[in-house]
Amino acid sequence: MTEQDTSSDIHIRTEGRAGRITLTRPKALNALTYDMALAIEDALDSWAGDDGVALVIIDAEGDKAFCAGGDVQKLYHTGRAGDFDYGRRFWRDEYRLNAKIAEYPKPYVAFMQGFTMGGGVGISCHGTHRVVCDSSRIAMPECGIGLVPDVGGSLLLARAPGRLGEYLALTTARMGPGDAIYAGFADIFIPQDDWPGLIARLCESGDTADIAEAGRTPPHSALSDLLHDIDAHFSGDTLADILEALRGSDTEFAAQALEALSRNSPLSMACAVEMLHRLRGPAANIRRALELEYRYTFRAMEHGDFLEGVRAAVIDKDRAPDWQHDLDTLPPHAATDMLMPLGEDALGLHKKDDDT
Repeated sequence: MTEQDTSSDIHIRTEGRAGRITLTRPKALNALTYDMALAIEDALDSWAGDDGVALVIIDAEGDKAFCAGGDVQKLYHTGRAGDFDYGRRFWRDEYRLNAKIAEYPKPYVAFMQGFTMGGGVGISCHGTHRVVCDSSRIAMPECGIGLVPDVGGSLLLARAPGRLGEYLALTTARMGPGDAIYAGFADIFIPQDDWPGLIARLCESGDTADIAEAGRTPPHSALSDLLHDIDAHFSGDTLADILEALRGSDTEFAAQALEALSRNSPLSMACAVEMLHRLRGPAANIRRALELEYRYTFRAMEHGDFLEGVRAAVIDKDRAPDWQHDLDTLPPHAATDMLMPLGEDALGLHKKDDDT
C-alpha cells in the first residue's frame, strides 16, 4: 500500500490495483472542505495515467454519512465580510473536480452510506459504479440554503424520470436506496456489511465485475409510486406554474409538497426549475450543467439568498430565513437575471497553477 495523503480530513493512497480515497471527518459528517476537494483532484490526476491503478474507490468513515455536503461555514464568513471571490474560486475548483469525475477514464466506485447530500453527491454520483445500502439517504437540499442544486446535480435531476427532478429540487426530499437507484443517482444495492470484503476484492483484482456479483435486489422505490402525482403537479414551465397546480389540488401529496416549498428560497427554486428545463435533451452534458450552475453560484452571495440561508440553517440555526422574495412576489425575470451568461467570468474547467 502506498500512502499519498494522510491528513486528518482525508486518506488518499493506493492499495493493490486501486486508488483509494477515504473521507475521515465522521464527526463533521465528512463535509467536504476546499482542501479535500483539491486533494481528490490531485489524486485523480496522478492516477489517470498510472497503469498500476485500474480503478478508483471512494468511501468514508462512520455510519452516519458518506458526505453530508460542502463545508459552507468559511463560504459564509468570507461572503459576509464582502469577499465574494473566495466562494467563486471554491465553486469553480469544486466544479472542475465534478467534471473530472464524470469524465474520468477509469472506473470510479463510490460507496455511499448514510447521508450523501450536495457536495457529497458531486464526488460520488458522477462515478461509474455508485453503491448504496439500507442507510443511504441522498438529497439535493440546496434550495433550503438559498443555493441551487449544483456540483452537476442539476444534470442528474434533469435526467430523472418524468418531473421527479423538479420535485426533488424544490422539496429537497431525501431518497432511500431504492429511490436513489430509480432516480439515477445510484446503480446498485449492496448491504453495508458486505462492503469491506468487496473493497478488498476490488483492490486485489481491479475488476469491476466483482461489484455486479455482490449486488442484491434494492428496496422498493416509494418515489416510483408517486410519479403520477409528481408529473401532474410539477410539469409547469415555471415555479409559478407549479405553485398554481399544487394550490389547485386538495390532495395530501399537494399539501405536503406546498409545505416543503414554503421553507425554501423562492429565488433558488425558480432558478432550479429554469435550469432543469434548459438541461433536458441530448445536448446537455456535465460541462453544460456546471456552467449553468456557476452562473447562479457566482452571483449567489451578492445577489441571491445564500448568505441568509446559511445563517438560518447553519450559523444561527433559527430555521427562520428572511428570503428577499416570497413565493407570490418573486419578479418574473428574477431567475433569468440570475442565470445570465457571465461573459469573461464564465466557468473555466482547466486547472490553473495559481488555483492551488
